[in-house]
Amino acid sequence: MAKKEFDCVEMKREGAAWVRAQIAGMTREQQIEYWKRRSEEFRRGAVEPKGTSDQGRRAG
Repeated sequence: MAKKEFDCVEMKREGAAWVRAQIAGMTREQQIEYWKRRSEEFRRGAVEPKGTSDQGRRAG
């Protein structure tokens, strides 16, 4: 059997662990502000997922 090059479940778990580390110790209100800020950054395109690059993107 061929080795998988990409494991979606592993990627999800790593992302969840990263988020848990980011919000550890925050109050509920701080977490809400964190998510508002991160959502806005994502909408503006200021956040790029880990492991991505400009290669392969189409211009325009």
